[in-house]
Amino acid sequence: MSKKKLRFRKIRSVWNNIRYLDYYILVPYLALCLIGIVMVYSASASIEMQNGGSPLGYLIKQTIYVLIGVTVMAILANYPLRHYRTPKFLRDSTLVVGALLVIVLVFSRAVNGAKGWISLGFFNIQPVEICKLYFILYLSDRMDKIRQRGQHFTTDAKGPWLIVIVFLGLIVIQPDIGGMAINAAIIAIMLLAADYKWGFGLGIILVLPAVGYLGLERLVETGMLQGGGYQVARFVAFLNPFGNASGSGSQLVNSYYAISNGGVFGVGLGNSIQKLGYLPEPNTDFIMSITSEELGLVGVTVILVTLLFLICRIIQVGVRADSLYETLICYGSATFLTVETLFNIGGVLGLLPITGVTFPFISYGGSSMLILSATVGIVMNISMQQNRERLVMGKPFIPEAGGEKDV
Repeated sequence: MSKKKLRFRKIRSVWNNIRYLDYYILVPYLALCLIGIVMVYSASASIEMQNGGSPLGYLIKQTIYVLIGVTVMAILANYPLRHYRTPKFLRDSTLVVGALLVIVLVFSRAVNGAKGWISLGFFNIQPVEICKLYFILYLSDRMDKIRQRGQHFTTDAKGPWLIVIVFLGLIVIQPDIGGMAINAAIIAIMLLAADYKWGFGLGIILVLPAVGYLGLERLVETGMLQGGGYQVARFVAFLNPFGNASGSGSQLVNSYYAISNGGVFGVGLGNSIQKLGYLPEPNTDFIMSITSEELGLVGVTVILVTLLFLICRIIQVGVRADSLYETLICYGSATFLTVETLFNIGGVLGLLPITGVTFPFISYGGSSMLILSATVGIVMNISMQQNRERLVMGKPFIPEAGGEKDV
């Protein structure tokens, strides 16, 4: 068969797959991306003008990121899942992610006391974002295969655990506490979903954060963390933001002002006061504060409900999945979105320390948008496969013999 005919068959195959699209995933995903473009423009235009730049600068960049993200999502929605399970892919992805985590520590420039970005000039790579999707794909495969051998991941997976510990350690060294916590939560939930020692997984989720919080609070009270750097300053501000409202607590205090000013219905799109130089990072970490000020509680609720709908749909796809591997991908992806949302909202409300975690699909950022879109694309792939089996083959959702879920 000629290359031209083979290419035509591939294009026709992708076109035929459109009928199997999961619109319960596609519509909220696109809606959130569009809302994000609007809010990034609204939050950044005035600051760009004050700095002598174009008010359309961030709008154009975010639009490009979204278009690339949608393209990535569409490609991965049609890319065979089996390729993610090949030894070559697992080995190469481990080497690439590990190399990026080392490179960011050695060669990148620290911003606010943390090394998190590799600058390529026109684009910044954030390895911790890539690490989230890597853990979802890598651990889903390892947990499934170890289960099929009748072993337990928590006790019999020395290689995967070594990778987990090393990668999380490299993230902590940056330091990126938010990124480490999100990756740890993804791993813990996947352990629970795979039915591996519930007490162990719950300990990671509940006990360690509680102990860490109480310990840090005690150190702050005794003054032992004075001058401990940007991350410590953020934690001190979280405990008492009004104690230094013009310094380390300014972000949280101005976030409160923005939310209070917005009320129920908001002051109107583009009319935020806090984005005019009062609230740092208005288009990234604190974009939901600006959204609350401009669109009010109603606008924020619409965004949260849309995101919750997407997360619930991803979980539903995981419940219906044929194998443990597919289930773990879905549960890991849902955890990714859920924990990022909770960390961001918790930070802007003062319920959690500010960790620099952005809001999914809404905040400005290329790495985040591409990884989130890739994650949605892989889940879409699983859902399309389910739709194809149901509509074309009439196959019921019965777990395969080689990969029982038992969850």
